[in-house]
Amino acid sequence: KKTKLIQISNVNDTEWLVTEGQKFEFLPNTFLENKKRYLLNEDYILISLTGGSDLEKDISSYFDNSFQAFLNQRVSAFKSKTNKDRDLYFYFYGFTKSLFFKEQWLGRGGIQKNTGAKERNNTYIPELTNSKIIKYVSLLTQSIINKEKLIRNRHDNILKLIDNELINSQKSNSYRFEYPTFNELNDIGRMDTNLYREEFKKFDFSIKNYSNGFQSIFDLGFSLSRGQNLQVSNIGKSVYSNSYYEGFYTLMLPKHLSKYGTVHTKAFIGNGKELKTLKQGDLIFGAEGFEKGRSIVIVEEKDRTITNIHGITIQQEEKNLTKAIFVKCFLDYLRDKEIIDLFAVGGNGGSLAQKYWHYIPFPKFDESKQKELANLYYNPKTEINFDNATLENYLDLDNAFNEKAGIYELDKSAKELKARLNEVIDQIANDEEIIITF
Repeated sequence: KKTKLIQISNVNDTEWLVTEGQKFEFLPNTFLENKKRYLLNEDYILISLTGGSDLEKDISSYFDNSFQAFLNQRVSAFKSKTNKDRDLYFYFYGFTKSLFFKEQWLGRGGIQKNTGAKERNNTYIPELTNSKIIKYVSLLTQSIINKEKLIRNRHDNILKLIDNELINSQKSNSYRFEYPTFNELNDIGRMDTNLYREEFKKFDFSIKNYSNGFQSIFDLGFSLSRGQNLQVSNIGKSVYSNSYYEGFYTLMLPKHLSKYGTVHTKAFIGNGKELKTLKQGDLIFGAEGFEKGRSIVIVEEKDRTITNIHGITIQQEEKNLTKAIFVKCFLDYLRDKEIIDLFAVGGNGGSLAQKYWHYIPFPKFDESKQKELANLYYNPKTEINFDNATLENYLDLDNAFNEKAGIYELDKSAKELKARLNEVIDQIANDEEIIITF
């Protein structure tokens, strides 16, 4: 048996929460016998002792003890001594996300900054006498963590719902592996492909044997195209920025997408030409590399938003959001089952070329099942009035919102809270007045 090893890369991830879905290395359990003090058995705030020169990246994460893990010695772990300290605990965690904290903590080094005893001892966290402000920062931080947990839960529920529907709605046919026929080889047109593997054929059968049948992405009414070519030879010179300026395009790259269908990095591009923009109901699908298969649905009409040539744009004329989200959810399912990798060809993670998409079967889920999936990703009917929110009732109101919200709403709300938290921490660091507002 083996136990997950939490390393710097797990803490430096874009997520505020260490989750089982991240990539881990493992240690044999026999190794733990003499190192039990490094085994995490409570919830902890984890802070990396090594970071890069980009201080915009996270160096901390929250471990909620939902699984067993062993701690790398280049990561510090902090816990709350008593339940009475919980507000101070989350106040501290909120501060670890700030530039104010990172500049002190990551004191030495150039490209790679390291934290020693001197930096740890000299890191300053403002000690407030105003318990309401401490409570306010704590609530904002807890709310962000809660939303990130629920985003992962919604994603897991989507995968389980699809899996259960396929398993429980099979025709009476039985699977039997057969070697590829000449016609099959001729149709696919190549030998170096995974489409002849037994594991692929068995999975492919489970979709094509679905009781309501199956169809292709094109039968669903979608077309495929590459995103905008951003090379100078194609569009001339551009200006790239992490901040928005009037007239710039929002740049939504496949590498900026999480596996949950959210965007974790903001990027913008200034260019004088009319570029190929995304419309409501479109999908971006990352078709290349080791992280291929990540996707997102444009659920709201956006102005001047583009992707690049590494992303396949999946478009439809009717702007049917339910259908678009169903396609996104099923692509997530294929990615989770590692089927996207089997479709891909080439090195460096491979590429899922457009000419292979007609081989991908999509089960004909009825409209009610598609809506059930879609609501887990996007539920615009999430309406909670926070005008009367207080320090005492905020989490109850927020939980009521979270209960209805899909992944899109949870992510949007979490981003707004992170922006507010950064603003409040700056005000604390600069000894400015803070207005408690939700």
